[in-house]
This record gives sequence, C-alpha cells and structure tokens, in this order.
Amino acid sequence: MSEALSVLVGEEAKGLSANVVSRRHAQWAEEHAAWNRRSLSGKRYVYWWVDGIHTGLRAEESSDGQCLLVIIGVTPEGRKERVAIGDGLRESKASWRELLLDLKARGLQHGPLLAVADGAMGLWAALEEVFPDSRGQRCWFHKMGNVLNALPKSLQGKAKAAMQEIWMAATRAEANRAFDRLVQHYGAKYPKAVEKLVRDRDALLAFYDFPAEHWVHLRTTNPIESTFATVRHRTTRTRNCVTRATFLGLAFKLMEEAEKSWRRIKGAERIELLLKGIPFKDGEAVLDNPPLQQELAA
Repeated sequence: MSEALSVLVGEEAKGLSANVVSRRHAQWAEEHAAWNRRSLSGKRYVYWWVDGIHTGLRAEESSDGQCLLVIIGVTPEGRKERVAIGDGLRESKASWRELLLDLKARGLQHGPLLAVADGAMGLWAALEEVFPDSRGQRCWFHKMGNVLNALPKSLQGKAKAAMQEIWMAATRAEANRAFDRLVQHYGAKYPKAVEKLVRDRDALLAFYDFPAEHWVHLRTTNPIESTFATVRHRTTRTRNCVTRATFLGLAFKLMEEAEKSWRRIKGAERIELLLKGIPFKDGEAVLDNPPLQQELAA
C-alpha cells in the first residue's frame, strides 16, 4: 500500500512494517467511522458536488470494483467541506438514497440549493425523493465527453467548440441560441450525439439562475475530479483486496489531506442573497425590494 500511504506519511511509508501499516489502517477506519456519525444539526449547504468514484481498489466483501460515493458541499460562508464519503454502486438509486437518508437522520434538514453531478447516476432519483427542493445541474465536463464519444473524431474539435459557446454564453438566451445552432448543425446526421445533449438541456443551463461569480464552480464537478485525481493516482497500483473499512478509511484520509488546499468559492458574499430567497437571472440578483436595493448599494 506504499503508493497510497506515501501521500499521507511521506517517505516514511517506504519503511513501514506490515504491522504498523495495519494499525494505521485500523486507526483511519475508526476516524472515518466516527466522522460518519457526526451530528449535522444546524448544517446548511448552498451547493453540492456529487460523484461516484471508481479508484481501482477492490474490497474483500465485493466481487466488483468498489465505488466511493462522495459529496463535497459549500457552506453559507463559501467554504468547501466534506459532506459524505460512503460506498456502494454508482448507478444505484438505493445506494444514494441510503447515503442521503443517513445525512438526514443525523440532522441535515435541507438539501443544497443546487447539486452538480453527472447525469447517469441514481443520485437524481434519490435526491428528488429525499431532498425534493434541491435543483440539479448536469456536469458539462461529463456531458461533453459523452457527446464527443458519439461523434467521429474529425468533428470532435468543432463540436467541442460549439458546446463551449453554450456554457460560456453570458445569458441563458444566448446559450439557447448556441444550443439551437448545434442541434441544427449536427442533429440530422448525428441524432444520438445530439440527443445526449438535448435531453438534459434544462439541467445543463440551471447555473444561469445563480450568481455569475459562482458559475465557474457550478458548471462541472471539478472539485471532486481534482481531489480524487490524487486518490486515483495513489490507488492505481494497489490492486489487492482490502476490507471495506480500510477502503473507506484510506479514502477518508486522502480526502482530508486534499481538503487542506481547498479555497473558498468566488463571490462568497453573494450566498447571503441566495439564502434570503432572492432570485437570480443570468447571474444577477433580481431585486424588487427598494430598501434591499439601497442596502446592497451601500
């Protein structure tokens, strides 16, 4: 396990005995279990990034590759923090539902205002059931990859640029016009590729109803992708079976280490308006209340 351990204990990992490694694994598993029982009463998250992460590790209790179920949240102060680290089947509604219900049982009364995730997960059905007021934003990084995979390589460069015109547009109206141009250009010859985009049209453009300063954070699941690039790298060579507790404990500690470098989101001061229920259109607050307008101007 030296590859996975090196990020946590440095060069010391090379000289650790099997007994010491075993004790560390047990300690990390206990830390994760305790963290996973913490109270969430009074907690509130504005945004979630959600993903199922395949690391290459395999647990003894499962014949298939084990998947981490991960949620990173944004607090009212704009800080990113770990919300959940569990395991299960990435595509399974039952796995996500169990995780979300556990959060709720520990005191989390509200889901996020917006959850950002891939479109091919059981998460969405589970989220609608457990936290029905939460909206969904499909990850553009995943969606672009899915669309490009359904197109000939000779067209992928132009198609990628066309999709970038959509999510880089300054307003929803401009994004819709760019969307329509792409559909018109590719729809007749490549209907399967275009359908992958069209079916999630509203969810791909949900970010326009939130502060423009936050858009860079909301269009993709990059906070999870970048965090777990470290986890994937450190577990790629660790092909042996591990216990479920060891698997989760190791992921927990690797994520804890990554969290040290997380920064607040841009425009964190805009979160206050969201929590007051003020709507946003094309990234700008819609202020119908004159006293509030004066307060914000001051």
